[in-house]
Amino acid sequence: MPGLLLRDGRPWGTGGRADILVSDGVVAGLGPGLDAGDAEVVDLGGRLVLPGLVEAHCHLDKTLYGGPWRPHSAGPALADRIADERVRRAELGLPDPARVSALLEAMAAAGTTHVRTHTDVYSGIPGVRTAGAPVGAAGTGLTGVEVVRDVAARLAGRITVEQVAFPQSGILTNPGTAALLEEAIKLGVSAVGGIDPAGMDRDPVRHLDVVFGLAERHGVRIDLHLHDPGSLGVFELELITERTRAAGLAGRVTVSHAYALGQADAATQDRLAAGLAEAGITITTAAVFDFPVPPVKKLREAGVNVACGHDDIRDLWSPYGSGDLLERAMHLAYRSTFRRDEDIELALEAVTYGGARALGLAGYGLTEGAPADLVVVDAETPAHAVVTRPPRDLVVKAGHIVSRTDALSRPPAR
Repeated sequence: MPGLLLRDGRPWGTGGRADILVSDGVVAGLGPGLDAGDAEVVDLGGRLVLPGLVEAHCHLDKTLYGGPWRPHSAGPALADRIADERVRRAELGLPDPARVSALLEAMAAAGTTHVRTHTDVYSGIPGVRTAGAPVGAAGTGLTGVEVVRDVAARLAGRITVEQVAFPQSGILTNPGTAALLEEAIKLGVSAVGGIDPAGMDRDPVRHLDVVFGLAERHGVRIDLHLHDPGSLGVFELELITERTRAAGLAGRVTVSHAYALGQADAATQDRLAAGLAEAGITITTAAVFDFPVPPVKKLREAGVNVACGHDDIRDLWSPYGSGDLLERAMHLAYRSTFRRDEDIELALEAVTYGGARALGLAGYGLTEGAPADLVVVDAETPAHAVVTRPPRDLVVKAGHIVSRTDALSRPPAR
């Protein structure tokens, strides 16, 4: 197929204007005055070019996106939301392939090229099969994994989706869940999750034994929800750090939310950051509501990878969310009180390079040989793009144009 030449763009981090030649799904050339050959030419008019945005934490299987408005019905506590969802999922027909598809389409149009989604697995619920029953049966505790997998396969040319098998209601408190997590891995999920090993399961060591044991046996990544606050959350972060080092899983473990990090005193934050960096653990945040946000700048200065995602998008947990990662980066920058351009760019890094590192995306970025996942916006600087969230004038996934506005026929606004 003919290639694609993006003429006169400003690739983030390269310090100037350049053409970008795309061929066979990768960046084949990067520099001024490239020869187009028989490639399709798109004149960017000096617009900013970003690498494809990376959604590092969401819950596609829960979404109501694109459907009728559903007033929020749960109480304020975490346990309230879990209980409300378990009752109302069946009533609303979740997971709904149409809603999952609608959200992924919106994400793709907004420049997201990769998604990590935490998909619930259920055990111990009336009507849900127990471990040992046939895998893949309709209405089972693995239904969400199957629905998301099938929708993602249909949209594979537009957006890439990887799943985390997520034990929303705990592992030890729901006998049979550990077996379902293992079956989810056999169905193709790329990571195994966990949730509040102490607060939810009351036994952090055994909880982590299950999660790390599955990861080591099957070679998948780990992404743990950690909401537990204060000293309890700090203790769990230390346990996870020790286990990651002992298992040699540097670069393969993520802790999502990590509220305790945002609540800890400065000395404790410094100590935890040094351990997380040494162990190669990613911290993923969503910066939602008034929940504590990890100290992004301090973590990055210590060498800790930081990623970002929406968490819940228009579902029974939250009526908010758009699927636009530049909007989410703005929330992260705002919640972190970032005002200087170089600090605001840390939030943009979290929805690009930070997410890519968390997911283990090989070759990601704006360099020759990298996968041609690109987003073009009319912004003066990367910080300006975060603050103003301009339209995505062009989105390219694996060298193919996914979305394009008619703005590229006009000069950029300045």
